[in-house]
Amino acid sequence: MEPRPAAPLPADDPAALVEAVTARLHARGERMTKPRRAVLVALASGPRHATADDVVEAVAAQDATVHRSSVYRALEALSRLGVLQHVHLGHGATTYHVAQPDGGVLHLQCRRCGHVRGAPADLAADLAGRLAADYGFRLDSSHVALSGLCAACAVTAPR
Repeated sequence: MEPRPAAPLPADDPAALVEAVTARLHARGERMTKPRRAVLVALASGPRHATADDVVEAVAAQDATVHRSSVYRALEALSRLGVLQHVHLGHGATTYHVAQPDGGVLHLQCRRCGHVRGAPADLAADLAGRLAADYGFRLDSSHVALSGLCAACAVTAPR
């Protein structure tokens, strides 16, 4: 399981995110490299859940000198350090987003239209408690998406 930040990170403000993550990295003896900075700016400026290819494209638009392999290494390092989380949405590519304390959200993905939305992670508390009590299993619901139908698609779905 990836470590999570102790306090929320400003996921929608590129400058504030870079500043907060730089402080956390320095506190752990890590550096804020050019590729790490570019990845953070791309994630804070783009879609909530971006694939590695989405991030590579966004970074290239910011700074063509940052190589694709450097973006992949930055994604891996920032995930390992608990700054980013990755989630598997359906059968598609892994997506990345800024990590939040306690997993932040459950990922709900519509199997018809593909829309992804977040729901409070504590909604899975009863399930997590039951899995722990009955099976000794510790649930990490931040790593996968729950599949179903969004409200709009459920209205038009045959019963």
